[in-house]
Amino acid sequence: MPWQGTVRLGAASDTWHKPAVSAALSLVVPQLVLLTVGRLDLVLYVSAGSMCALYAHAQPYAARARTLAVVVLGMASGLAVALLSASFLSSTALLVVGASALAAVQKLVCDAVRIGPPGNLIFTFVSASAFFLPQELHQVPGHVGLTLLGGALAWVIGMAPGLVRPRGPERIATARALETAARLRQAAPDAAPGARRAAAAAIDSAWHTLSLAPDGSTSAVADRLGLEHLLVRAESAFTAESPEADADEATTYLAWARRLRKNEPVPHTALTPEQTGELIGVKLEREGREERTAAPRHAPTRQRTRGPAIVWRRVQEPGSPLLPIAVRIALGSTVAGWLSMALGVGHPYWAVVTVASVIQANATLSWKRAVQRSLGNFVGLLVFALLIPVIHTGPLATILLAFLCQMGAEAFISRNYWLGNAFVTPMALLLSLFGQELPAGELIGDRVIDTVVGAAVGLLCCMLITNRRAAHRTRAAVGQVADARTAALRAMADGMDDCRLDGHRDHVLAALVELREAVDTASGEWWQRRLPEDSVATAEREGHQVLAALGRRTALAGRSTESATAAGE
Repeated sequence: MPWQGTVRLGAASDTWHKPAVSAALSLVVPQLVLLTVGRLDLVLYVSAGSMCALYAHAQPYAARARTLAVVVLGMASGLAVALLSASFLSSTALLVVGASALAAVQKLVCDAVRIGPPGNLIFTFVSASAFFLPQELHQVPGHVGLTLLGGALAWVIGMAPGLVRPRGPERIATARALETAARLRQAAPDAAPGARRAAAAAIDSAWHTLSLAPDGSTSAVADRLGLEHLLVRAESAFTAESPEADADEATTYLAWARRLRKNEPVPHTALTPEQTGELIGVKLEREGREERTAAPRHAPTRQRTRGPAIVWRRVQEPGSPLLPIAVRIALGSTVAGWLSMALGVGHPYWAVVTVASVIQANATLSWKRAVQRSLGNFVGLLVFALLIPVIHTGPLATILLAFLCQMGAEAFISRNYWLGNAFVTPMALLLSLFGQELPAGELIGDRVIDTVVGAAVGLLCCMLITNRRAAHRTRAAVGQVADARTAALRAMADGMDDCRLDGHRDHVLAALVELREAVDTASGEWWQRRLPEDSVATAEREGHQVLAALGRRTALAGRSTESATAAGE
């Protein structure tokens, strides 16, 4: 349970404004419409769909369209379950059980499909709140319909930037990979291991983003080609050269990254004939005009399983933390909700949300989140108390404050969760005020009780329900790195062409990222089998070495082609 670094502020996200503006617009537009027609009591239902605009900003627009549609449907489904429960059940204790069970399912599914930030929290906040709303059965279809309308608006706003920068997510992901590669080139020896892990994760994420982007026009194919070869150059950062060469290469990476972020033309590096043939073959395969002439880059490593099957598969993976986390949330949220009821809280949904927020992949991360959540809630409650005079001026002021809180939450949550939560808390309370009069003192008092109880119970569940399989996952990940390394070395020894080596590079990158994630998860469990630390260190070192060899081979081939072209000219 470390204190160091738990509340320290980090760097702001480079794209915080994208989800901030999308969500704020998706929220404020329907709120103003409902204010005009005098139905602010319906704000929560519309806002449930509007908050879907927070998702999928890192995905290419074709994939984002599908993801946002699924998120909207998932939000509406969770809300429907909550409202139906509220219309049939009058027992608060049973409603707590229902909200807790749904929160556990939402956490399990969101982690399994790796939906990305903000994960399950928005789903849980909306559905847990709806369990305790006065509801008649005949009202449920209309309220769910409002959620779908809000979700449709969020979908449109989320897709709108694609009209201006149709390949913006791919460019940003590649720019991040180049920037982490530059930091690796510039890293001091003591900081090199962390820089290597960050570079491997960023490059793997960028390849995954590109794998989701479909081929389109000729310019789209050209841009994709350029981005892929920039990533190949970024992978060469794992090769140690002289300090002067490293500094020059880092400067080049950063210059390319700036061009990508400014939406300037994609820099194009030299291409080998094999790489050019591979990408042309991928295009032909996707269009269905010819037989496949080259394997898609990510076909060997990216699982194509979709729907419920992927959830089941990831729950069954060796050492998977998904099931223990779901059990922690289901049990912890129920106990926390009942304790809050015993302490006089009539609608203890905030305790359920707090437990779902606190419980993370391991005990150490849960401890940090509990401290951050508690601090952020208390600061947020203080902010809300100071805003009460402004709130009393009218609903228009409340709408404006909610807009500003949403912007502040997205601007600061990447710096530290507690700081972002200091804006999320008053925004949640402001939403609860629409259409109903609640005493401010009682509202603040209930939130204090729910926060303390939820954080304490969430931590207790992490102590009592441990993931004893986490060490097995680490050992399996060590084996995956070894297998990927062996296959790559064999492929290079056999003289395999560069387009086929691309798949082996992906295997090594993905295995290294999985190993680091497994180690970080297992290291944070307080009651755990001993980790194979020596094997982990060896696997990471050897994995980075073979990754460097793969990158060096491609880079040398590209430079040879460039030299030959220059000589011919």
